[in-house]
Amino acid sequence: MTLSDVALVIALVAAVLAALLHVFIFYLEALAWTSPRARAVFGTSADEAQATKEMAYNQGFYNLFLAVVTIVGVLFRLIGDHAAIGDALIFAGAGSMLAAALVLGLSSPAHRGAALKQGLLPGIAVVALLVAVLA
Repeated sequence: MTLSDVALVIALVAAVLAALLHVFIFYLEALAWTSPRARAVFGTSADEAQATKEMAYNQGFYNLFLAVVTIVGVLFRLIGDHAAIGDALIFAGAGSMLAAALVLGLSSPAHRGAALKQGLLPGIAVVALLVAVLA
């Protein structure tokens, strides 16, 4: 296997894992926001969760859409004849996940740990895909 092949495998695995994480975040934000589990993950009280339920619902779908774009990109990449489309979608989906994590980390020092968790897999996917494309 070449460096490009190894990097591509790493990129696709990281992209799928990032997408799955964002589907889980969608679940927590859009469907389970007021539950004890989601409140514990996000550190909100019952009153705070109730007051921000609509915002979290919207944010959850944002995360779901990024996951869908990324998964569709991986599928296009695996088809082979449409590698460029797949690459563009993975860069758009995982790149947006990474950018959102950077914004969170830079704007809210208290949430840097969450930003790292949110951005690590997409960051690996973006860097590895870049290596795969350029190698």
